[in-house]
Amino acid sequence: MDSTKKYLEKISKTLEKNLDERENLIKNTRQIITLCSESIIDCHKNDTKSATKKVLEAKKLLAQYRKNINKSLYRYLIPSEQEFVEASSFLALVQGKEIPSPESLQVKEESYVLGLLDCIGEMRRDVYDKIRIGKSEDARKMFEKMDDLYLQLYPFAYFDKVIKEARRKLDVGRILVEETRIAITEEIRRAELIKSMKK
Repeated sequence: MDSTKKYLEKISKTLEKNLDERENLIKNTRQIITLCSESIIDCHKNDTKSATKKVLEAKKLLAQYRKNINKSLYRYLIPSEQEFVEASSFLALVQGKEIPSPESLQVKEESYVLGLLDCIGEMRRDVYDKIRIGKSEDARKMFEKMDDLYLQLYPFAYFDKVIKEARRKLDVGRILVEETRIAITEEIRRAELIKSMKK
């Protein structure tokens, strides 16, 4: 039994180390999540300069953690990667650019899919913001991108066992797309009515 005790003590020390690394990782990656959240807020305020700065800062921090992380703990980096994908993608969309690739963002496939699913919510908010200030055409264009992104992501419901939360996020995304479609349709009809009344 002495040898078993020795093995268990060794395992205990390894697990203790992993636990400490996990705690530090979760604590430190909160800064990345905060930077990405602030970047999204800046995008909604049309301050893309500040948003870009925060996204680049988050990317730099992610690269540092990725370099030093124990591979068995990588799953704890997924939430911050997911936020980074969401912020980077939304910034690109607001700037009229293509959504960046997972390779350029240097993130795992799971983080990329989940981040894009979360981006649908920010696109919806952007559509409503544009409708509110009378930019119907810009709102329509953003909605078309939102709808297209959802349709491209929909097949990933099949991988729900591999990509956690994918199906739930897709269900939420579908509701957001349909609600936004109704809002856009109503806005277009309203704009056409006002136009016809002015003739």
